[in-house]
Amino acid sequence: MIIQKAGFLMEYVLLVLVGFAAAAFGSLLGLGGGVIVVPALLGLGSLFAAVDVISPQTAAGTSLFVMIFTGISSVLAYHKQKTIDWKSALLFLIGIVPGAILGTNASKVLSTDSFMVYFGLFMLVIAGSLFLRGKLKRKDAPVKGVIRESTDEAGNRYVYGYSPTAAIVVSIGVGFLSSLFGVGGGALMVPVMIVWFGFPAKIAAATAMLVILFSAVSGSAAHFAAGHIHWLYALALIPGAWFGGKAGAWLNQRIRSNLLVWLMKLVFIGLAVQFILQGLL
Repeated sequence: MIIQKAGFLMEYVLLVLVGFAAAAFGSLLGLGGGVIVVPALLGLGSLFAAVDVISPQTAAGTSLFVMIFTGISSVLAYHKQKTIDWKSALLFLIGIVPGAILGTNASKVLSTDSFMVYFGLFMLVIAGSLFLRGKLKRKDAPVKGVIRESTDEAGNRYVYGYSPTAAIVVSIGVGFLSSLFGVGGGALMVPVMIVWFGFPAKIAAATAMLVILFSAVSGSAAHFAAGHIHWLYALALIPGAWFGGKAGAWLNQRIRSNLLVWLMKLVFIGLAVQFILQGLL
């Protein structure tokens, strides 16, 4: 009995730390944090013999539910910093719900091995987007469509914009990937906003977290209907996710994230290789 209680306590503490780290990294870079939560949930069974091994679909659904609290925490912090482009975010949200429904239905047909391979490939895409994020230049604002302006703390003025049709198409893809893999979709949204639509990096990260919040709500609702949420794990992850979301938004304004981004690149590539090999072998 004592051993079981000690194991449960260790498991709970680990999940709180995972929730905090995932939310802090996700909020800082606008990625959502699911890329850390999902592998952690899938790997719990190998760390604790008493832990029930959960399916990839349940890992994705649980991750999305927890991401609601990460999103709320981050959005409140970013709103105080006035770095969210609310008008653009509301336009991006149009495609989120249909994309989330499609992603949930697609997740039902994936076996565990297939999920491992596709999730590993998706993590390689995340790593690639992080490599490109620092090298590709922002494009000029279009002459037609939605045109927005922003001024940073140093007084630098940015003009950016996009086609409403392109914004909706991107949001459908974000909703689909978010619900399929339980990762929030920010790994796709942030690079697109910066490279294709010309968003300043801080505005992109903050706005992406608002989109991720609604993506997580719609995606977790679909997974809830399908019975894909592990409530005990979610309750353990939520406290860390709440404070991690605030910490990530705070760090976004105060540190250079080059070293952190490089560490994340290496971690994502390592996890991607591990998951792909695990799915294929």
